[in-house]
Amino acid sequence: MASAHSIPSIEERFEFTSGAKRNLLIGGGIGLALVVLGAYLAANGGGHEAASHGAEHAASALAHATPEHAASGHEAAAAAEGHHAKSWVARIWANLWVNGVYFTGISVVGMFFISYNYLAQAGWSAVFKRIPEAMPAFLPFTGAILLITFFLGGHDLFHWTHEGLYEVGSAEYDKIIAGKRGYLNTPFFVARLVIYFAVWYGLWRVIRNLSLQEDEIGGTEFYEKSIRFGTAFLVVFGVTSSTSAWDFVMSIDTHWFSTMFGWYTLASWHVAGLAVITLTVVMLRERGYLRAVNSSHLRDLGKFVFAFSIFWTYVWFAQFLLIYYANLPEETIYFLERFRGHGGFFKAPFFITLFLNFFFPFLVLMTRDAKFTHSILKVACWSVIIGHYMDFYTNIMPGSVGAAAELGPLEWGFFVIFLCAFTYSVASQLEKANLIPRNHPMLEESLHHDIA
Repeated sequence: MASAHSIPSIEERFEFTSGAKRNLLIGGGIGLALVVLGAYLAANGGGHEAASHGAEHAASALAHATPEHAASGHEAAAAAEGHHAKSWVARIWANLWVNGVYFTGISVVGMFFISYNYLAQAGWSAVFKRIPEAMPAFLPFTGAILLITFFLGGHDLFHWTHEGLYEVGSAEYDKIIAGKRGYLNTPFFVARLVIYFAVWYGLWRVIRNLSLQEDEIGGTEFYEKSIRFGTAFLVVFGVTSSTSAWDFVMSIDTHWFSTMFGWYTLASWHVAGLAVITLTVVMLRERGYLRAVNSSHLRDLGKFVFAFSIFWTYVWFAQFLLIYYANLPEETIYFLERFRGHGGFFKAPFFITLFLNFFFPFLVLMTRDAKFTHSILKVACWSVIIGHYMDFYTNIMPGSVGAAAELGPLEWGFFVIFLCAFTYSVASQLEKANLIPRNHPMLEESLHHDIA
């Protein structure tokens, strides 16, 4: 339905002011200070206290066990202690990995969003497409972080990198992990990591350039090419979103596997990316930009965040229910480690994740008016952004640092650094082109987008 209100000017240029740059640099500096404080505390006993607490918990449980169970329990405890009692340095690598993986997902979802909008030839999102279009520019940064972290700290994070696991007769030999060596080996892992980022970023550069050319020249040629390249990206991402989830997250718990894990990770990345897009639109509107974005656009964005929060919960519960129902030890260990392992440390983050990612946004965004109210959208989006950081934290930390894990200055400092760097990258991209794509073929439809 066409809207009766007047259409604001589509000539808008975003100004990345020196004040905004300074604030982001200050935010990054605060994050760095938190990292230094957290590393100092960890180096002087923080992580050892957590490991000690986990060992005491295990000892208490073994004291009440039968002799047979106690014997096997001691073996399991010794193995867990050897694998999980990591140093504070390992915590730094793990935090770099958590944030690198999380912000990689948010960045690539920008490309995912514009690609499926191109494929559907959707018109409603044209007016704010510059925002998701700007997000993948951060991929080289996160790709470099993941590559460096793997080379310097991969031995601490990934159990399968230990050579003794593959030597028959060795005390470390593991038949199950040895059977996965064809896929989980360092050269192939690094090659896949490089390919993911090269293909994702390369396809984004193509679509970004086509979008900028369209802005200057006009016509439908660039739009039609964008549809083709966007479709190619969706085909590629349909595969690589799953394989990258196996590589970046699932391979940390090398014995464990889930056939739903690729969908689960994509659902988490997707809704976090949608929350970032929505939050950015709202904050730009509050600063006088994107005047052509109306309540109908906001309501549709709110619907996206609301719906895909439910979808993430559906995939989460489906994965959990299948494992719970089958009750196979090699599958249930993943959740038992998060419920009971390491002194029960991960139980609180596990349930906080569910609250922030489902219950809170579901209740807050349930009503129609809530989905276009700025204050409510901001609260709901921040809940989702922080909640899915916690999701990746609980997926990665138990298998990488175990009992040494904490949720203190070190963790939040890294999160703030990555958040400020990502914001700086997006703002830099928004400054390079007209904020509204003036020659987009679907712009007129988007300007008159109106839901009764």
